[in-house]
Parts: sequence; C-alpha cells; structure tokens
Amino acid sequence: MEKKELTKAEEQVMQYLWSIRKGFLKDVVDQFPEPKPAYTTVSTVIRVLVKKGFIGYKTYGKSNEYHPLISKKDYFQNHVKSIIDNFFDGSAPAFASFFANEQLKLSELEEIRKLIDEKINQIKSDR
Repeated sequence: MEKKELTKAEEQVMQYLWSIRKGFLKDVVDQFPEPKPAYTTVSTVIRVLVKKGFIGYKTYGKSNEYHPLISKKDYFQNHVKSIIDNFFDGSAPAFASFFANEQLKLSELEEIRKLIDEKINQIKSDR
C-alpha cells in the first residue's frame, strides 16, 4: 500500500475497527467514549477511509458491515517508516539513538536490546 497518512479522527476510527475487526456503523460509534460523536460524523470519516482504501465493506440490505483492509501492524510499520524518513533523514540508527538518549529505564533499554539481539540471531540463522 502506498504511504497514506490518517488524520486523528481517521486513526481513531481505525483503532476501534481494528479492535472489533468488523462491524456496522453503530458498532463503531459504540466504541467511542461519552459523549459519543454523531453517527453522521463517524459515517463521513468511514466514507473517507473507504475512499482511501483503508476500509472495505459488505452490504446487507441498506446497511454496510465495515472491515479493515490494512492491518494495524502494517499501518504502524508504514507510519514509523514515515517518521524515520521525515525526522531522522531515513536513518534507523539515528531513530534508535533518539530512544537511547531519552530518559528510559534500564529495564526498557534491556528489553529493546533483547528484541534487537533476537532479530539479529534470527537473520543470522536464516542465512
């Protein structure tokens, strides 16, 4: 999928749809905290997401059942890549350095190192 950015409202609707996996307009609106937005507002956001290719639907009579066309993981990976490209000149090491320079706890840094070590070992074993 080409890089497409979501507005905050679109991302919120996607978060709820990823959570419920599929649902009708009412099901999506029900996910919002009080005070819930108007059905027409959520419907408009959903129509935009359909047009952008993030959401698909099946029609049952006059009602549409919506479902994500992109996984949360795939969207997140594209979003993070965009952040790396836009804020770190495409440099993954510069991105990682940002976290190393933040006020992370030792346990958080160790967890990051563990994940990186596991990925390195996986790549080495695949060769």
